[in-house]
Amino acid sequence: MIAANACVTANDLLLRAAKGQATERTPVWMMRQAGRTDPKYLEIRNRFGLTLEKLFRSVDASVEISLLPKRIGVDAIIVFQDILPPLAPMGARFVFRPGPVLSDPIRTESDVQRLKLYDPAERLAYVGEILSTLRKELDGSLPLLGFAGAPFTLLSFLVEGSTPGEGSHIFHLLKSEPKTARLLLAKLSEVTARYLRYQIESGAQAVQLFESTADLLSEDLYREFALPYQQEIFDRLAGSVPRILFAKGFDSLELMNRSGADVLGISSAFSISEARQRLGQDKAIQGNVSNRLLATGSLEEIESAVRECIASGGSRGHILNLDHGLLRETPWENVCHFVRSAKEASAPSSVGASVSHH
Repeated sequence: MIAANACVTANDLLLRAAKGQATERTPVWMMRQAGRTDPKYLEIRNRFGLTLEKLFRSVDASVEISLLPKRIGVDAIIVFQDILPPLAPMGARFVFRPGPVLSDPIRTESDVQRLKLYDPAERLAYVGEILSTLRKELDGSLPLLGFAGAPFTLLSFLVEGSTPGEGSHIFHLLKSEPKTARLLLAKLSEVTARYLRYQIESGAQAVQLFESTADLLSEDLYREFALPYQQEIFDRLAGSVPRILFAKGFDSLELMNRSGADVLGISSAFSISEARQRLGQDKAIQGNVSNRLLATGSLEEIESAVRECIASGGSRGHILNLDHGLLRETPWENVCHFVRSAKEASAPSSVGASVSHH
């Protein structure tokens, strides 16, 4: 195991921004930066010849893929994984054909009772090996990020048995069987807290919780079935490493902020400065260029959006990212231009400013 603070990181822009500090340049990374938009990723997949679920378990492949974005100048490496493999040791193994499929969805209390808790150091040892190998390979050059799916998001996949769409089975469970839903969420919270702690022990220097189906929820349902479980996980990770919450397409920043996350990844519905008007000027924010713009916009439009976002964040407690993961159809040149634009842009008036973070 590698302690999270075992060595000094040469480029610590992201770690400082996550603490709300001013940075000489706004750090940048992208959700799904290691994967489908990168032509080298496809070369590696073809070379290994593995199904996606086996690719996630391959230490050599995951390490090589995770490191690919380093060559385009990102300010952090996120481990190449998916949010679903941690469900397999519970008894819910997804396969990807090409999207995730679970043969027996979880919909009744007896289904939930069958799901097992486990020690990630035993059942997900490959994730620990990938992270510790990445820390050695990076050798202090860039921060390493870990992540997990949030309990409600994992519930959504388990109940639908595939990528959630309208979520009909989800809403039936929440409204008709709320006790079963809470039992499942409690189990998923325990597994996720253990899993993220294991990632930190293995070398992750910051972790992100993906509430990727937040856009399915009203504020009332989010308050009841998402927020308490986010809070439990972040409470259990307090005092370890920066904790980031990403809630896809969810616009109640105040509810998100109650999670206890150090950093909020926000949608593109509002600017960084508008978010801070609601949350306080010291709040660390991640985001929030539109992933759709990155996929379909011109290079000039991308550069303009990056500059506007960075200016709004003021190079103070701001990590530049997208409002969701890279879309499969995003041209690779656009991805590279996004990072180039980020590194060329700056907010000179903010450099040297001091921000306390609570």
